[in-house]
Amino acid sequence: MDRGQKAEFITSLRDSLKDSGAVVVAHYAGLSVGEMENLRVQMKQAGGHVKVAKNRLAKLALEQTEIGDISDLFVGQTVISYSQDPVTAPKIAVKFAKGNENFVVLGGAMGATVLDATGVKALASVPSLDELRGKIAGLVKQPASKIAMVVKAPGGQIARVVGAYADKGAAA
Repeated sequence: MDRGQKAEFITSLRDSLKDSGAVVVAHYAGLSVGEMENLRVQMKQAGGHVKVAKNRLAKLALEQTEIGDISDLFVGQTVISYSQDPVTAPKIAVKFAKGNENFVVLGGAMGATVLDATGVKALASVPSLDELRGKIAGLVKQPASKIAMVVKAPGGQIARVVGAYADKGAAA
């Protein structure tokens, strides 16, 4: 990679990381190409991205962002996972680490907040934005359906009483 390509890569990575809600750094030594491709596919389907970069270039890209100082995590073979949703990248990375012992989550950042491996795992256990929206929609819908049932109940009772009188009159 020549100097111009490195500068372009740093700019591209910096722009990607600036827009991210969370960044996860992990070791990937020992993973096969197929396993790395599996990680990339899972992350892409969830709305995240995976980048393998030279540690020095990743540190230079991070210096130009508001992301917390996680440059000490870039030792050895590291991979960067990031997503706009603060929960997506940690969730996929932690799930992938459970199934692959060669993938070790080192830590990350959520905005200016630096996270260790435990913090990333805690963030991964938080429901995603879509899950929260679903729960809120369910909570909003539930009282409305209960109100409709309460309002409808007296009318139904009156109809049953009138029906019973009609049946009684027809039988007589």
